[in-house]
Amino acid sequence: MKNEPQRERHFSGLRNLPAVRWLFRAESDRGASLVELAIVLPVLGLLLLGVIDFGQAYYLGVEVQNAAEAGALYGTQNMTDITGMQSAATTDAPNVPGISATATNGCECSDGSASVQSTSPATNACPNPPTTCTGTLSVVNYVQVKTTATYTPMLHSWIIPGIPASIALKGSAKLRQ
Repeated sequence: MKNEPQRERHFSGLRNLPAVRWLFRAESDRGASLVELAIVLPVLGLLLLGVIDFGQAYYLGVEVQNAAEAGALYGTQNMTDITGMQSAATTDAPNVPGISATATNGCECSDGSASVQSTSPATNACPNPPTTCTGTLSVVNYVQVKTTATYTPMLHSWIIPGIPASIALKGSAKLRQ
């Protein structure tokens, strides 16, 4: 008992009490929190970057879809203005780099069973209606706008395996008149 430090001799009976145990633990675990932080911090940082990257991709996907809907909405008012539909779609998504749009128009049976794409979209949306629209089925005009863009993730496959180098974002909207 004489070689034992003064503090240890006084607290030897109290060492196992939960309220006092933390005093003795601090001496043996010094620096452990810093090591744990050094291990966990890069993982949390990578997780945060993944959440931000996924959010950016999701946002751009919604923008691409909304752009297609805006172009189709314009097309319902201007059936033969193909360039205007494409322009309405691309200007609706100014935050999406490299967005492109294609627009078509035509006619189809009211139940959607048969459709004919216009061969001269700038002059007539439905030059040759489908012949299968008989009985209670009527012929309706439609416009369809498809938009595409490419998203390049911040976290490439060289950081996390399985993530593609680029993601194709697509939107499509078809409205009847």
